[in-house]
Amino acid sequence: MQKWIVSILMLLSLQLHAQEPTKMQWFADAKLGIFIHWGIYAVDGTSESWAFYNKRVPYGTYMNQIKGFTAANYNPTAWANLIAASGAKYAVITTKHHDGVALWNTKQNKLSIPLQSPAAKDVLAPFVSALRQKQIKFGAYYSLLDWSHPDYTGFTKDSSRYKAATDTIRWKRFQTFYKGQLNELIDQYKPDLFWFDGDWEQDANTWDAAGIRKMILAKNPKAILNGRLQGFGDYDTPEQNFPVSRPLQPYWELCLTTNDNWGFRFIDSNFKTPYQIISIFADCIGMGGNLLLDIGPKADGSIPKEQENILKELGNWNNKHEEAVFSSIAGLPAGHFYGPSTLSKDSQNLYLFLTNTNATACYLKGLQNKILKAEVLGTDQTIAPTVVGKISWSQVPGLLYFNIPVALQDKYVTVLKLQLEGPLKLYRGKGGL
Repeated sequence: MQKWIVSILMLLSLQLHAQEPTKMQWFADAKLGIFIHWGIYAVDGTSESWAFYNKRVPYGTYMNQIKGFTAANYNPTAWANLIAASGAKYAVITTKHHDGVALWNTKQNKLSIPLQSPAAKDVLAPFVSALRQKQIKFGAYYSLLDWSHPDYTGFTKDSSRYKAATDTIRWKRFQTFYKGQLNELIDQYKPDLFWFDGDWEQDANTWDAAGIRKMILAKNPKAILNGRLQGFGDYDTPEQNFPVSRPLQPYWELCLTTNDNWGFRFIDSNFKTPYQIISIFADCIGMGGNLLLDIGPKADGSIPKEQENILKELGNWNNKHEEAVFSSIAGLPAGHFYGPSTLSKDSQNLYLFLTNTNATACYLKGLQNKILKAEVLGTDQTIAPTVVGKISWSQVPGLLYFNIPVALQDKYVTVLKLQLEGPLKLYRGKGGL
């Protein structure tokens, strides 16, 4: 089958799966998730799995880190409390990265934290339990590829074991392995969301992507799958790079690190500021997407204080501006307001996010609705707009200017709430009569 036909079929499949509004509603409302990269790579603070794949360290040296993975200060309840404090509604943890080390006691092989590390226990189960107690959805990151497994095709960037097409018996053995692990995750932990990774090394047919999806949904029809399953997922996942225009899929999330790396690294102190995270988050929800914000705990299970601070500050801001964030829908099209915006689901409340720090004024174009009330969210103060350029004999609305007193401004991102008379109506013309 020609590649372009395969691509079209994959796109149609993804679009079909995305049109499941009931199943996807909690995801659309969630807005914020916390990504957790925790594995043996935190021991030496090396790049997760890629360190040996790119031959920066020998494979044996990399894998020897498992002997230093103690989880001595691991407190899953504290993790869940911090995630809840951030305002996040779901969390995704690396149950197994490309290095093949499982956080749970997998029966498919012996490469796991419970069997080979000083932690000597399933570190996944108590975290899942702690999330459930906080009513936070659980997402299982799972790497389809496994560079440590002897029956997987790839190993390092310039070496491979075999090709799946030429040794089908060996590939079938690997399929049995990863499907066995997925069934363990499904049966033991019942993930609300599967976050696949590593799909780029094989095509959909080789992975049996359709079969994986069918297997998961047969046991949990409400499970959500991310888009990294060769066209058989439910939503798109841009990584690190923020989209300038909204992704085509109805549901999407930006996965973003809090510093420059996914997992913990001693050398990485380039943490984003709370303002940067909050302004990026505002952009995501303004375009109808989610933010999946990553933290990388240390090998002992403690979370870097900088990441704790980011999550707490984000949580304080979310708590203050809750109605503009959670359960909102995408805001204004480009050109009406120079910043992010969201709408209430009935489109009768418009929220404008002033992402420029110390922004004392903003303006809005093309609003046809009468404003019943304008207020700075999180305060009891109203703001009276100034209308500029409205001509009495023209149907074109004037510009609305809002002056925000310094005393009312949020220290990160101020949100202006406009209560509208009726659902949002916009002028989309080119000016004139």
